[in-house]
Amino acid sequence: MYTVTVRDRFIAQYFLTVPNAGPEGDPHSREYGVELTFSGPELDEYGYLLDIDAAKAALSEVKERYTDQLINDLPEFEDANPSVERFCREISTQVVESMELGSVETVERLEVTLHEDETAWAAYERSVA
Repeated sequence: MYTVTVRDRFIAQYFLTVPNAGPEGDPHSREYGVELTFSGPELDEYGYLLDIDAAKAALSEVKERYTDQLINDLPEFEDANPSVERFCREISTQVVESMELGSVETVERLEVTLHEDETAWAAYERSVA
């Protein structure tokens, strides 16, 4: 299986909406590290899994959407706790749609990893079909 990963960082604001959230229940900022890992068993005729510039552009769109935003106010988090796990899933949906990954024959899966800090992160993996 071949993989290609691109990564970046952005700062967004959020607050948890679970019972007894403590200080996490108040709006605050977090610097996220985000990684997009694309995988598939075959390369294209030029020896690529995918266009890495397209992957970087998709990551840039993610960064632009969330940087300096209160993510609780965005439609994808309406009435939903903005857990890092859910955040990964939402990012994956945006990337698959913006890159039209269903039409990229070599890429079968996308994994989004979102780092809350250097010791904690979550990931969401999905088929791109």
